[in-house]
Amino acid sequence: MAIKRVFVANRGEIAVRIVRACHKLGLEAVVGFSEPDRSSNAVHMADRAICIGPGSVQKSYLSPERLITAALGTGCDALHPGYGFLAENAEFAALCATKGLVFVGPDADAIRAMGNKLEARALALAQEVPLAPGSVQIKDLADARACAVQIGFPLLFKAAAGGGGRGIRIVADDAGLSAAYTQAASEAQAAFGDSALFMERYIADARHIEVQILGDRHGNILHLGERDCSLQRRFQKIIEEGPSSLSEAMRRDMREASLRLARHIGYFSAGTMEFIVDMQRSEFFFLEMNTRLQVEHPVTEAITGVDIVAEQLRVAGGQPLSLRQEDVALSGHAIECRINAEAPARGFAPAPGRITVWAPPQGPGIRMDSHAHDGWVVSPYYDSLLGKLIVSAPDRAQAVRALKTALDEFRIEGPETNLGFLRRVVGHADFAAGRFNTQWLERLVPELLEVAA
Repeated sequence: MAIKRVFVANRGEIAVRIVRACHKLGLEAVVGFSEPDRSSNAVHMADRAICIGPGSVQKSYLSPERLITAALGTGCDALHPGYGFLAENAEFAALCATKGLVFVGPDADAIRAMGNKLEARALALAQEVPLAPGSVQIKDLADARACAVQIGFPLLFKAAAGGGGRGIRIVADDAGLSAAYTQAASEAQAAFGDSALFMERYIADARHIEVQILGDRHGNILHLGERDCSLQRRFQKIIEEGPSSLSEAMRRDMREASLRLARHIGYFSAGTMEFIVDMQRSEFFFLEMNTRLQVEHPVTEAITGVDIVAEQLRVAGGQPLSLRQEDVALSGHAIECRINAEAPARGFAPAPGRITVWAPPQGPGIRMDSHAHDGWVVSPYYDSLLGKLIVSAPDRAQAVRALKTALDEFRIEGPETNLGFLRRVVGHADFAAGRFNTQWLERLVPELLEVAA
């Protein structure tokens, strides 16, 4: 099962990250790129690059046939899907195996089992992993009303077939139930091809916590601590940090629950167990599992020193993990900001265009994961992520100060970005004090935009 040449089936900063991990392990990296990505850093860094199609994702990064044909045609024996696109597509993982390509990730069965939230909840329940009060699949609006009586308001409609903030609606009372049901089902159908919904108790004062796990094909499974991803806008993460400020007892219980569930499904590769924490009741509940590499994985790498992508590649090649649980030690604090080409004052609309100046901060404790450079054209075809700024320091207070400085030094000219917005968020007294929850940023957006104006 040893692998020598890896096809990178993704773009942007994660493609750069995968190429670097391949070279670190002495593996060749072949990057598949679309026409708009021809001049990307990943293409320049790769041992070989091949065009997989036009800008349309359906004809490039979301085309299993094009990706596999390109991988086999360039003599690759493995394929890394990165995150997004086809990274959590069980059928794609199975197709890779059928074609003789090692899929750098879990097997199709694990992706399928955890990809459906209802099935994942059932598996979690079987392992006594805490679940928020909720329902099974909703049959129709009448069923939703009956379930709402049992769960109580406020509550959430959630898509069963996927995540990423899509197919979710908060319902405050019975008057809003019908519209929320219709909207959530429609969005779920459009995003995942499946309109199935379920309901869950909505927790207003909540923290979003995720536990990073790693497993191999030899039965070894471990955790790498947790990250706090509570700073979100419309269920999309903006700033992530680690470790969390939860009690040591809750952190321990959450980690143990994650390992219990991962062992139950025989999980290998990198994965993330996501939880919601009710801060008023000091309770945590399982949300979902992401059976892939997370955008925010550098936070964990910064506080553990573990190269998560390299571990993925080792596991894919049949090797055991290079460390055991007793080797994992959390040190210091790390915070990540997502730098996007977007216009906060225009509803955070994507802002494509040519970057004329790209000057990220540098120095001790600063890491920049990006594919951008002077002259890079931000395409309207893809998401607006330009890169991730990660700072690390001995403790959170020092990390916050370092992040402020790094954001102040960051210079981007050309398309509009969210740099100014991030500076105001990080400069807020509540952020410095750690006084926030999953709704804090959403409530604060109007105030921060008013300050900007």
